[in-house]
Amino acid sequence: MSAREEIMGRVRAALSDVTAGGGPVTTVEREYRTSGPLAVGSEGAVEMLVDRLVDYRATVHHASDDAAVAQVVAEIVAGLPGARSVVVPAGLERSWLSALPETVAVLEDSREEPMTALELDEVDAVVTASRVSVADTGTIVLDGEPDQGRRAVTLVPDVHVCVVRRDQVVETVPEGVAVLAEHPDRPQTWISGPSATSDIELSRVEGVHGPRTLHVVIAG
Repeated sequence: MSAREEIMGRVRAALSDVTAGGGPVTTVEREYRTSGPLAVGSEGAVEMLVDRLVDYRATVHHASDDAAVAQVVAEIVAGLPGARSVVVPAGLERSWLSALPETVAVLEDSREEPMTALELDEVDAVVTASRVSVADTGTIVLDGEPDQGRRAVTLVPDVHVCVVRRDQVVETVPEGVAVLAEHPDRPQTWISGPSATSDIELSRVEGVHGPRTLHVVIAG
């Protein structure tokens, strides 16, 4: 256990039964719905997710198995003008890259051997997996596991190819939070379409805080 983990553990233990004001913790009645009628990974949940993603200007693809994912990934990269390299987290399913042409270099990033921001800025795309997706909000969440990589990997390259398995699609935010709560210590990145903002004179500007192009591959 690191010093940071020990300190944070003591803080959490000290605050576990009191509020910020020092009073005792009281039970809060939560009346919002914690789940929807759509089952995890159901056709309805996937259709809702796709509808939201398209509305956010993401490009959605479908793949029945790992071989089909590899073909879709190869077609996406081939469609990038002059694409020469992609970066992947160290734990990514390697079969998803099997159809890439030999002219495209596959660069590996890990916490032990991280690429610099300048190096990441030179690659044409990043390919990652994901942890859970919320259909109701069209949100994909990555939690930094080896198949999803460091946050910098998914924020610096201008094109993000993200693979979402059908069994990772839930309907509501509380259902997604419940999945993430299994590992509360992992860093999370929540993605709802390509990076964009409308703060500047209400005009949509893409690519401000991350990739301007998001490809989502629904697998399974």
